[in-house]
Amino acid sequence: MTRPADLPEGTDLGDPDLYRDDRRFARWGSAAAADAVRWSPPGTAPSGFWSVFSQAACRAVMSPAGPFSSEYGMMIGFDRAHPDKAGGDMLVVADGPHHDRLRGIVLPYLSRAMAQSLRNGVEDEVRRLVGDAVDAGVADVARTLGPLVPAGVVCQILGVPAADRDELIDLTNHAFAGADATYAAMSPSAAHAEIIFYLSELVEQRRRHPGDDLISAIAADPRLSLHDVLLNCDNVVVGGNETTRHALTGCFEALSTVPDLLAGLRADPAAVDTAVEEVLRWTSPAMHVLRVATADVEIAGQRIAAGSAVAAWLPAANRDPRYFTDADTFRPARSPNRHLAFGHGGHHCLGAALARLELRTLLLALAERVERVEVTEPPRRLRSNLVQGYTGLSVHLEPLRNPRTAPVGAVG
Repeated sequence: MTRPADLPEGTDLGDPDLYRDDRRFARWGSAAAADAVRWSPPGTAPSGFWSVFSQAACRAVMSPAGPFSSEYGMMIGFDRAHPDKAGGDMLVVADGPHHDRLRGIVLPYLSRAMAQSLRNGVEDEVRRLVGDAVDAGVADVARTLGPLVPAGVVCQILGVPAADRDELIDLTNHAFAGADATYAAMSPSAAHAEIIFYLSELVEQRRRHPGDDLISAIAADPRLSLHDVLLNCDNVVVGGNETTRHALTGCFEALSTVPDLLAGLRADPAAVDTAVEEVLRWTSPAMHVLRVATADVEIAGQRIAAGSAVAAWLPAANRDPRYFTDADTFRPARSPNRHLAFGHGGHHCLGAALARLELRTLLLALAERVERVEVTEPPRRLRSNLVQGYTGLSVHLEPLRNPRTAPVGAVG
């Protein structure tokens, strides 16, 4: 078993302070290159856990063919002896027929077809927000554009009133970023409880007056208890808001490293799809997913006993130098780009089409109005072992001297 030299044996890799600066990229890259498998003793996880980093190892842990379960929990801190109370009931921590049933209900509302139906509204919102940021001179996109775009999309899909969007943004901040001092006023468990309470009122309304939204669809399924309905609505609210916002924010940091990218998109709008995939790889907002071994298994030469928790570190896999040349560099024309930003296997992110829509729209809207993006002060990183993101990213958007009067390309 190979270990990166810069962290001593016995380091708790669940410590969120390990991921607050760019040294994490060197650690992840060396661990992925070495196909490392590391053990973290009890600490952030009460029973300890294994970690894997390479593309091959992460795919093996997430593969539906492997002896691993999602039902004990999907993040560090859960294991067979300390399971997630939502295990087996919420989509992200369910396996087998129940997972397939939930996926079948939710997927139509997060599909490519749904993304197409939302396209015009997303384009209008993004153009408005980009215009506001250009007019402001310097804007903190981690607090404005980043969270507002996905929140608007999720609210529309669920049937949440637009007036409640800011409340949901604040609650999801606390639900997934509770380790950061910025969000210390409310614990993650308290935030989830508030989200559940809010959603329970909407579910009751939809049961009386169904609509064409996702809450109505989940609430109408007679096979699901109220508990199931609320958990899965919560899953969509948090999942749809929390990771995409950091990809959108990170897009600005990525653009600052390639000053001619926006000009390239004006000349060749079709290049946007390749650039979107590189934004997803380079930002990798979902930091890890957890699985529990259901049988003894060997991963990258390391025997892992049944019942052990294993964290697959997705940003490490997405910077595996055996898969990605010059992996730490944002290269918008990178192809092929088989990243794991959306996971792998049966739990591949259902919201992938919506995230891609939002990123494509942002890149093309910036190409219409902006010459180049400059990060005006060091990014403020989220303190988290689950979400790789930002608490602040101040940018200056240099206006295009002759803004386009017609849209750049089309979002397909």
